[in-house]
Amino acid sequence: MTGIICLDKPAGMTSFSAVKRASRILGVKKAGHTGTLDPMATGVLVIMLSNCTRFIELLPEHKKSYIARARLGVTTDTLDITGEILSQKDVNVTECQLLEAAEKFKGEILQTPPMYSALKKDGERLYDLARKGIDIPREQRKITVENLKISNFDGKDFTIEVTCSAGTYIRSLCDDIGRELGCGACMTDLRRTSANGFSVETALTLEELENAVNSGEINKYTVSLEKALEEYNEVTVTAAQAKRFHNGGALDGNRINIAPQKGRYRVYSPEKVFLGLGEIIEDGGDLTVKRVYNE
Repeated sequence: MTGIICLDKPAGMTSFSAVKRASRILGVKKAGHTGTLDPMATGVLVIMLSNCTRFIELLPEHKKSYIARARLGVTTDTLDITGEILSQKDVNVTECQLLEAAEKFKGEILQTPPMYSALKKDGERLYDLARKGIDIPREQRKITVENLKISNFDGKDFTIEVTCSAGTYIRSLCDDIGRELGCGACMTDLRRTSANGFSVETALTLEELENAVNSGEINKYTVSLEKALEEYNEVTVTAAQAKRFHNGGALDGNRINIAPQKGRYRVYSPEKVFLGLGEIIEDGGDLTVKRVYNE
């Protein structure tokens, strides 16, 4: 089986464990996700199956959306409620003050990744270093918070809805808002509602996934790799070019049937068989092989 499944990850399970469970249900040997969710988080976990795993990092960039709950007055080492409490303070914050603080984190901002994250330093995950008591400097990264909405504030806890660029940490965003208010904050709940063009409305729970397999309806919920890559332009090549591309050879940009403009392309044989993903590095250049697709 090949293709892409959108899973609604349950709370209390790592992304790795969720993928492993889904792959067992589906009966596939190779599977991988397109972006880690914290164990406490639920929601969209995009899983690529079999030969599609080779294209994980090549999916078009998409904004991601989240709904979270946060608590003012509490800070932890993980920036969420599962961590060790570092401080607790009384909270005397009005809704107006909370909204004003949150407003400062809209748009293009710099964010410091948390130590408890899957990022690597010299080949080792930051969360592994953090568990050893090692705290290392992390470079701030540019992110974009396109939409940020605060609601359901009860004087201490509030809901935060965020649409943001890939690489944004909602835990850090909650922590930053708490710092801005001077009382601290930590995230208490997180649900990813969209990622990589997939929405939670179309996501399957593990139970629903198993039912779909048992009923023989799993194909209704499987998205093809071509569909996931449809934002890229397509080019149809000749039989000779198809053979060369399949063998890893670049194609002369002046001899393909499109204007050779910079970008990635879905490459098809004359019979409209999907061959893989190519890329033109600069206008007028050759179409190089980014990844060959083998069914």
